[in-house]
Amino acid sequence: MSLLDGANIRLADIDIFAVATGPGSFTGLRIGIATMQGLAFAEGKPLIGVSGFDVLVRVAGTDERVATWVDAWRGEVFAALYENGREVVAPVVSLPEVLLESLRGRSTLFVGDGARAHADMIRRMLGEAARIAEPAAPPLAGTMAILAGELSSTGEHAPHAIRPLYIRRTDAELARDARAR
Repeated sequence: MSLLDGANIRLADIDIFAVATGPGSFTGLRIGIATMQGLAFAEGKPLIGVSGFDVLVRVAGTDERVATWVDAWRGEVFAALYENGREVVAPVVSLPEVLLESLRGRSTLFVGDGARAHADMIRRMLGEAARIAEPAAPPLAGTMAILAGELSSTGEHAPHAIRPLYIRRTDAELARDARAR
């Protein structure tokens, strides 16, 4: 609580709690969500779950076509595609070159740490149609708080209702399926 102490704020002074629902690592998402659920339950306050993709699009600050790419490790990216601020392609996990094939032909702004990690490939495969946001991997917490504030007026936000945005299947599921073949 040293952050709150430094700002001279008590936990009880917070009106709304927010948490990133993903994408991310299974363990990281579970720990983050569980921690925020505990704080929200303890204080009797709402908890708003916010997609990291939605935050990236908002930070990009444009209505053009935006590809949100988050590094998924293993040479892959978690990705979603937005137009006019609305998701038009649901989140997937894929190799960047596979996604880039499907994006040829239209101007696209790329944002996220996955875009930064694969910037050379993006430029090579899409040429002038590709732009990388500056910064490619911006700080997200402030924008997440703004989105959570906007979402807070859309109904009840019970902490127990927050679910992580899992895009990749777990290693255990993949291993089980491989054994079943």
